Amino acid sequence: MGKKVRIADVTEVPEGSAGEFVAEERVIALFHVDQQYYAMDGVCPHAGGPLGEGSLTGSVVTCPWHGWQFDVTTGKHCLNERLCHPTFPVSVEEDGIYIELPE
Repeated sequence: MGKKVRIADVTEVPEGSAGEFVAEERVIALFHVDQQYYAMDGVCPHAGGPLGEGSLTGSVVTCPWHGWQFDVTTGKHCLNERLCHPTFPVSVEEDGIYIELPE
């Protein structure tokens, strides 16, 4: 089990949107899709673009820098499923949204 870290209030990421947060010195992209929250590493592996600032269509985020696309529910790249971006378990508690980071 990893380290549980609070990253946001539930009001900070409305349904159908994304946000960028910092947890334990890591940039985290948090997405709210179909009444669920998903978290992934917020730095695009292609050129370091901010995935939390990308456009979200359904469960697909598009990096604002060069258009790389990932399914936020799995971390898989949309054109090459062998590319899988790190994701983190998310839980919602009374005082906010938490992610689990590896120790």
